[in-house]
Amino acid sequence: MENNQKIVFETEDGSEEFYVLEQTMLGGVNYILVTDDVDSDEGSFLILKETKASEGDFASYEIPEDDNEIRSVVSIFNELLEDMDLEV
Repeated sequence: MENNQKIVFETEDGSEEFYVLEQTMLGGVNYILVTDDVDSDEGSFLILKETKASEGDFASYEIPEDDNEIRSVVSIFNELLEDMDLEV
């Protein structure tokens, strides 16, 4: 997935647009780091975990809930994005 590519997520409340900052795999699971504002240094980010696709060719994503999993993925993203310092 190309960095800073805009993707649209379909949610129960409609749709939301995010920019992909980076992606990685941990334990065979794909994770993406997204933000809703690529122009701000102080913007917030989300880590999304790919889950099994529910229908067709579309992937499903959810926010990981396990603190150890989140810390591990943040550590990887901090290494990949040397100019950023992500905090949980």
